[in-house]
Amino acid sequence: MNKQTTAAALALALSTGLAALSAQADEMKEGMDKSDMEKCFGVAMKGKNDCKAGAGTTCAGTSTHDYQGNAWSLVPAGTCTETASPTSPTGFGQLEAFEEKQS
Repeated sequence: MNKQTTAAALALALSTGLAALSAQADEMKEGMDKSDMEKCFGVAMKGKNDCKAGAGTTCAGTSTHDYQGNAWSLVPAGTCTETASPTSPTGFGQLEAFEEKQS
């Protein structure tokens, strides 16, 4: 093998290895994102919820007002009950749907 062929073979091997590592990193990130997140009720802004927002709604983007008690957004695990929610009985996001307090 000459130097040019060796260099080309090495470049091909490296690029293939890097592509495989990149794909594995993407898969790991996707898996981590889901497991490191939790549903948090009462923190989504109008039309910005991640999914179902109670009766009469279907999925993402269907909340009808800010801090809706039965609409949730995904937040980093462990932060929900520390996130402000003026409609919540505790003043913070909840891990389950709640009936909004009247201001």
